[in-house]
Amino acid sequence: QVHVVESGGGLVQPGGSLRLSCTISGRIRSINTMTWYRQAPGKQRELVADITSGGATNYADSVKGRFTVSRDNAKNTMYLQMNSLKPEDTAVYSCTVDYVGLVSRRSAWGQGTQVTVSS
Repeated sequence: QVHVVESGGGLVQPGGSLRLSCTISGRIRSINTMTWYRQAPGKQRELVADITSGGATNYADSVKGRFTVSRDNAKNTMYLQMNSLKPEDTAVYSCTVDYVGLVSRRSAWGQGTQVTVSS
């Protein structure tokens, strides 16, 4: 079995920072692209940022210059450093991991972590 777990969410004031983590564990041979998504109440899920196995990154326009995605391949973990947070960043943040398992390439999702930006 493969498990994906996010952590690091919480309540923060506008202008504050948080760092989210996403870790995959289980029977995997390699990890390809790792992606952060978020979904706010009443809104569609949106891609926040992703990072390839080679370290190439991609960001939503709404977070460019404020968020930084990174990964530690030795720990099978992706991070999202979020600075200058705004109330509109409030959402459940989830990650998805594109990996190669014992037999084939698959994707796995985590349960998500709540981020609330409020004074």
